[in-house]
Amino acid sequence: MQLDHKHLVLRAEISNCPKEDSLHEILKWMKNLIKKIDMKLMQGPAISYVDQPGNRGTTCMALIETSHIVIHIWDEPNPGILQLDIYSCKEFKLKTVISHLEEYFSIHKMHYKFLDRTSDMTIIDES
Repeated sequence: MQLDHKHLVLRAEISNCPKEDSLHEILKWMKNLIKKIDMKLMQGPAISYVDQPGNRGTTCMALIETSHIVIHIWDEPNPGILQLDIYSCKEFKLKTVISHLEEYFSIHKMHYKFLDRTSDMTIIDES
């Protein structure tokens, strides 16, 4: 059996950045994402808020049975910046991830690469 090696690297500009007092919302968002893409949570999610000028924002990560999911949200710039990294040895749907992002965040602009790292690291176009 050959494993999948899917890697999503996504950057978005958002207007409704979560602040330090809403970390529980990001944890809930992460747990729901894991369910929606049919992954199994192994550890976490763990979350932190960095209150350092120029780097202020939230980082949340979860170890899933097939690898990891990490989201970083910088709330100082306007619009805020969100970066998401999902790596999995199990297939997942890009459209499901984007839809879940759009349910919670007010996205102004989004760019991503969805790589198939199984062999030649081709970009998957699921638009």
